[in-house]
Order: sequence, then C-alpha cells, then structure tokens
Amino acid sequence: MNTNEAVINQFYSSFQKKDYQSMQACYNEKATFSDPVFRNLDAKQVRAMWEMLCKNGKDLSIDFKILSSDKDAITAEWRANYLFSATGKHVTNIITASFLIEEGKIISHRDHFNFHKWASQALGFKGALLGWTSFLKNKVRQQAMKSLNRFMKER
Repeated sequence: MNTNEAVINQFYSSFQKKDYQSMQACYNEKATFSDPVFRNLDAKQVRAMWEMLCKNGKDLSIDFKILSSDKDAITAEWRANYLFSATGKHVTNIITASFLIEEGKIISHRDHFNFHKWASQALGFKGALLGWTSFLKNKVRQQAMKSLNRFMKER
C-alpha cells in the first residue's frame, strides 16, 4: 500500500468507527467535496458534514475497497447501509469515490452514486416516481444543506 492509499484507508477505517476527527484530519485545508446531494462543499463544510453524518448515523455501517491508484489519484468504492431518518426506510447505497491527494491530504473528493436508486430506497414510492427529476434532486439538496448549516451553527 502506497502513502496515498494509506490516507484513503485511514479515512474509511475511521468512518467505520465513526471517528470523524480522524476523517477530518485526512483533508487538506483547501479541500473540496461534491456528491449528488452535497454539492461543492469547501473544507470547513466537508469536515462538518462527516461529523454530522457520524454523530447522526447511529445505525450506519460501511465497507470499502480501493479500486485504483496512481500518483495522486485514487478511486474507491464504498457501501453505506443505514436507516434514512426522515422515512425510517433501509438504504444500501453504493458509491464510487474519486480522490486527488496533495502532500498526503485529500484535496478533492467526489462521490458518485445513482440518485434515483437512492431516492427509491430512502423515499419509497415518491422517490421511485420522482427520483430522476431535478425537482426532487434540488429539494433533497436544499434540505441537506439546511441540515448541514444548522448543524454547523449548533456545534
């Protein structure tokens, strides 16, 4: 395992233990993050997002594997299993993560997953019916950012 792979291994191993402080330590001060729900987060926001998910994800379990690695880029796959708190529905989300590493820290992190499949699991019939629409995507994004902003103010 090379140094960059070790950073990603530390990140996900910490996530498995819900050790958000060790996860946060993996990020560069100028890091960015984006996925289909949390779009274009800066380093402060991404650190808070992982803290929020670890603290609120009581039943969250994950597994991961590194798919590829070259000089500064790593691709990993991770699977999250949890109950979606808003509906109580079980979700298994398979995510492909792309990382850029700079000086031993994550500088860019992009998670990719099938939003429609996620929405179908998390929201049931409504998600299956509307999960492909920009209307539902935008509504979920707005709610997620509202939750993150509230979390950041209250901690």
